Amino acid sequence: MEIPPDLPVTQAFDLAGRGRTWMFDSGPPPAPADGDDQAPVLLLHGWTSSAALNWYRCFPALSDRYRAIALDHRGHGRGIRSRRPFRLEDCADDAAALVRQLAVGPCTVVGYSMGGPIAQLLWLRHPEVVRELVLCATAPSFATRQRPKALTNLWFGATVALSVTPPLLRNLAMDRAVTRWRRNHSASEWAAEEWRRHDPAAILQAGLALAKYDATRWLPKVDVPTAIVLTERDTTVAPQRQRALADLIPGSQVVPVDADHRACVDYAGLFVPALLEACDATRSRSRERLRIKPSNLDPAVEGAQP
Repeated sequence: MEIPPDLPVTQAFDLAGRGRTWMFDSGPPPAPADGDDQAPVLLLHGWTSSAALNWYRCFPALSDRYRAIALDHRGHGRGIRSRRPFRLEDCADDAAALVRQLAVGPCTVVGYSMGGPIAQLLWLRHPEVVRELVLCATAPSFATRQRPKALTNLWFGATVALSVTPPLLRNLAMDRAVTRWRRNHSASEWAAEEWRRHDPAAILQAGLALAKYDATRWLPKVDVPTAIVLTERDTTVAPQRQRALADLIPGSQVVPVDADHRACVDYAGLFVPALLEACDATRSRSRERLRIKPSNLDPAVEGAQP
């Protein structure tokens, strides 16, 4: 078996009243930037991925500058296993619970692909844990009118069938699917092991949840500094959908990357600098906002009448 990449400290983590997930935590950076308040970066991975698969090429550079924390979402990798159907809202609540238990909020929340909706919902449902948003290769809505109803029904039927299949058989099905896929693609054994850990029922349910997701009505209310890392050659989440996300969020900054949807892995040399630029830019805007808050004004000015 190939040696997995050099990842941050990893551990199983019990979220009180929610279940057990898998967490990565780089700890404080060795040389924090001057004036930085040490708020961590919370990384939310994409659909069919895991924290390790999504972020392993990003961890080293992020960890040099920030405390980087990531978790596996429900049904993905070693994320929470639940009898409840997969919901993006539950993933957002899991992330909020992790931040609270670690007592590290508010955070710069970075969401990639499916992690984008989870990050958006985290701001909506738990605004106190979100200081900035960095949304990568994602959109405000994944719904499409072109999807045939028969296909949706077939997908739903498959999720129901898998959900009542014994876990041992689900694991066997996942193992066979990954083995077949690996024969035709270049993938390391450690990555295949990550995919084998997925719960296929939850993965299919997550796809349905994404297909129904639409935040276009409330995203204009987002009030934290936001950057969009836009993958310009994306054939999974079309660039025009990513631009629509930027248009909806007031004052959002676009950081383009000349790459496809797997930019975080296949084009890390382009993606990682863009990610750092987006994190730095939102941090800078947050510090500027803190400097101009009324509490930071001279008392005489604060007490002055208009």
